[in-house]
Amino acid sequence: MDSRKYGRTFHFDFSPGTTSDDRINRDWYDHIHKMDRTVDTEKMDGENRGLTPLGIFARSHAAPTRNPWASHLKPKYDMIKNDLKEGNIEIFGEDIYAVHSIIYPNIKEHFYVFGVRILDKWVSWEEVEWYASVFDFPTVPVTSVDEVNFFTKDEIENRVITEAKLPSAFGSFQVEAKGEVGKPCTKEGIVTRNYDEFPVAFQHENIFKYVRKGHVKTDEHWSRNWKRAPLIWEK
Repeated sequence: MDSRKYGRTFHFDFSPGTTSDDRINRDWYDHIHKMDRTVDTEKMDGENRGLTPLGIFARSHAAPTRNPWASHLKPKYDMIKNDLKEGNIEIFGEDIYAVHSIIYPNIKEHFYVFGVRILDKWVSWEEVEWYASVFDFPTVPVTSVDEVNFFTKDEIENRVITEAKLPSAFGSFQVEAKGEVGKPCTKEGIVTRNYDEFPVAFQHENIFKYVRKGHVKTDEHWSRNWKRAPLIWEK
């Protein structure tokens, strides 16, 4: 079994936080309209982390990560790696152990699951929640679940934008210069995905993201002088 990187998530064409190397899906409504349901989840400001039978990976999967801010998952990984191997299970989530551009004052965990891949399919959101529960992980916050055939393109767009303009489910403050806590801010964004399972090869037609404009505001890359994100009871 090879460890494949997490595929690129395409932006909605109304996502303001795109950069020159991002990909945009302008046919998102045609794809969504073929689905029975979608689930919107909060896009958190962390690092894409994969727990696979072959190790703990960052998004690229070139080799197991050696970053110090990923080491907090090692004890848990050692407990579950045999189960992952037996079931060909790969668990993906937002690792917010290291502070990036948003400080979350009310987090109880550092790893929030957003996807589970088994061989050539992404399992349904219901199964994502089940696997997360079995392995004792939380999932990223859900903002809505909708039967999309009842919504127009404008209604879906307005829903996503409205959700994205709210604070994080865990509270959210902007990181300012030198890592100082700044003003309250909105979520980083929203991820909309097919509620049901779908093939890995068609990820670009089943998951879309909206990222706020000018999201990265720290004065230097967060990894140069990274800080551990405190949990809610550690204040």
